[in-house]
Amino acid sequence: MISIGIVDDQPLIRAGLRMIVESQSDLVWVGEAGDGETAIALAEQQHPDIMLTDIRMPGLDGIGAIGGVRRASPWTRIVMLTTFDLDRYVYAALRAGASAFLLKDAGPEQILTAIRQVAQGDLLLAPALTRRLIEQYVARPQPDVGTRDPLRSLTDRERDVLICLAEGLSNAEIGSRLHVSEGTAKTHVSRILYKLGLRDRVQAVIAAYEAGLVIPGGRGGAEPPA
Repeated sequence: MISIGIVDDQPLIRAGLRMIVESQSDLVWVGEAGDGETAIALAEQQHPDIMLTDIRMPGLDGIGAIGGVRRASPWTRIVMLTTFDLDRYVYAALRAGASAFLLKDAGPEQILTAIRQVAQGDLLLAPALTRRLIEQYVARPQPDVGTRDPLRSLTDRERDVLICLAEGLSNAEIGSRLHVSEGTAKTHVSRILYKLGLRDRVQAVIAAYEAGLVIPGGRGGAEPPA
């Protein structure tokens, strides 16, 4: 079972999200909160696998709460939900440690897909808005760090897997593209995160773009074997 906490300052929104969660046999609702401070308390008490969190709330907002939630419950993954389609909110949420970013007009199936993908450790890059915003962020001029390859510790296959990550592929999709099992793909992802000292797949995506392994708006060089 995947345990879910819901954070939103609007009771109607919380009720709707709870109904979506409780309609699924593999999900369980464990509590809700109306602001960031209460969200942190919920994380301390229930340690949900996933927390669906609004951004703009009175007092401590959703972005401000992410750090406290992760300290209280390090394994809790954050799915941000908002009505505000603004770049700065997406950037701040990703930097703070969110694993997915959805607008509140997303349908129930999209929300459920996000929950399950994030619970499996995947980064959700849908809708296309999220990919566009990440690409815009990493396409900005970066400080000159010299010519040293930041990905030099990766094998060729791990670079292929990292390109797939940057395209938003799940472990199963990576395995299908590269003709390996889903378990092998997951192992490669874990090794990439360990070698590069990254927290999660969000940071891996940003690292791939910043290193020039993937070009914003285009694809990298990973191709399935002939």
